[in-house]
Amino acid sequence: MKNLPQQLSRIAVTLWVGGMWAIGYITAPVLFSSLGDKQLAGNLAGNMFTVMAYVGIACGLYLVIQRLAGFGAAAFKQAFFWAALVMLLLTLAAHFGIQPIMESLKQQAMPKAVMESIFHDRFARWHGISSIVYLIESLLGLVLVFKQANK
Repeated sequence: MKNLPQQLSRIAVTLWVGGMWAIGYITAPVLFSSLGDKQLAGNLAGNMFTVMAYVGIACGLYLVIQRLAGFGAAAFKQAFFWAALVMLLLTLAAHFGIQPIMESLKQQAMPKAVMESIFHDRFARWHGISSIVYLIESLLGLVLVFKQANK
């Protein structure tokens, strides 16, 4: 393979961005519309988002390192590099910052479901923030898809 790092980069973009879109905009909505138990749907979706966070962290690290190794300081002038770096940082913030807060609210609400508890408003606010972060990541993913050439 003549350009293995670039081919791995394309696989990483496909896995990360495709996985985000598939889970966030197809799978999670189907779970909530198909399952009668919204708490179960939320737990399943949360598990999938956790897996995607680790996929994103691995792919993001690879993409940032690959760009720096392949282009040196010129990487800092590329939209691809910045989109990958910001996506990686947002993934880290969401997974290690926002998710633990939401999980803590779920635990505090026990034995009730969080949406039926006094923590409903706080959980809804953090869920909204999480959704906005995810949307920004998804849009930055478009930059990765369109800018993944060697330019």
